[in-house]
Amino acid sequence: QVQLVESGGGLVQPGGSLRLSCVVSGIVFRAYAMSWYRQAPGKQRELVALISSGGYTVYAGSVKGRFTASRDNTKNTVYLQMNSLKPEDTATYYCRSPSHPEAWGQGTQVTVSS
Repeated sequence: QVQLVESGGGLVQPGGSLRLSCVVSGIVFRAYAMSWYRQAPGKQRELVALISSGGYTVYAGSVKGRFTASRDNTKNTVYLQMNSLKPEDTATYYCRSPSHPEAWGQGTQVTVSS
């Protein structure tokens, strides 16, 4: 089955940067689009970024220009580079394969605070 393991979260000051990673197993990674979601306390989980199998990316308006999704098919890994972080980016971040929507990882916590 699909397994997703996110990492790279932490505590960062406003304006700082973090790079999240998600290692994927159980699927032919290079064949599938991948997405990043986040969920803040008391809020619904929301889509942050989508990257196609060919590397085409789409972003939520709230992160466009600040976040960049990428992938390394040799490592079965998808990344989310987050720059100019804001307190409202505080959330648990998850990766997901849209073609395997039932599978979620444990997430990685990002806290943006001074």
